Amino acid sequence: MSLSPLVKAARELANALDSEDFLSSSVAYVYNPLTYAREPHETYLTTYGSGNPRFLFLGMNPGPWGMAQTGVPFGEVDLVRSWLQITGTVRQPANTHPKKPVGGFSCSRSEVSGRRLWGLMKNRFGVAVHFFHDHFVANYCPLLFLDEHGRNITPDKLPKEKQLIIEEACNTHLTAVVETLQPQSLIGVGTYAEKKLKALFGGSLEVLSILHPSPASPRANRGWEEEATKQLIESGVWAS
Repeated sequence: MSLSPLVKAARELANALDSEDFLSSSVAYVYNPLTYAREPHETYLTTYGSGNPRFLFLGMNPGPWGMAQTGVPFGEVDLVRSWLQITGTVRQPANTHPKKPVGGFSCSRSEVSGRRLWGLMKNRFGVAVHFFHDHFVANYCPLLFLDEHGRNITPDKLPKEKQLIIEEACNTHLTAVVETLQPQSLIGVGTYAEKKLKALFGGSLEVLSILHPSPASPRANRGWEEEATKQLIESGVWAS
């Protein structure tokens, strides 16, 4: 059976990144959920990525208790299982930090960013398929980077030569996603994703942004759902 375009693009991205060495003086661990959580990731793509959504949301990279556990962008375990109704086999990365283990769908930790993002969509749309009729959510980079103490390292903090490798592979993948889904507007979840979208598509598609739901953001902690909803209404994505 032939692969769907999104699954084919995801496998090509996973293979491209798995062939590179991202370890450095600052990066001690690299998790690639496109490889070890391939089953739930591809279930997400085939279940919700077969239409032509008007709006594509783009995040930065996995969180340790979200996509790193489930293979789904912003994939907080409970909401992926209960609202998106996705489960599947999650194997172990080649090397894991003891403070950031991968338990897959048995992980009891909750990722704030994913709980906020998918929680907003659940509250507004009720049923997942209603959200995905006009929307899709992806991540720019599928890799989680940790230092020797288990602290998260975002892609923009990597050595420049490593960033260039990521950009080449991830830009190719993102272009394939956009060409497949044909969205009308692109929405960066946070400034990093917004910059990547503008660099690739700023001259051809509308690029918008919303506040990132990370708990590291004091602004997000003061009411992310209300702020993000306001931004999406003001930009014309959602009706008031």
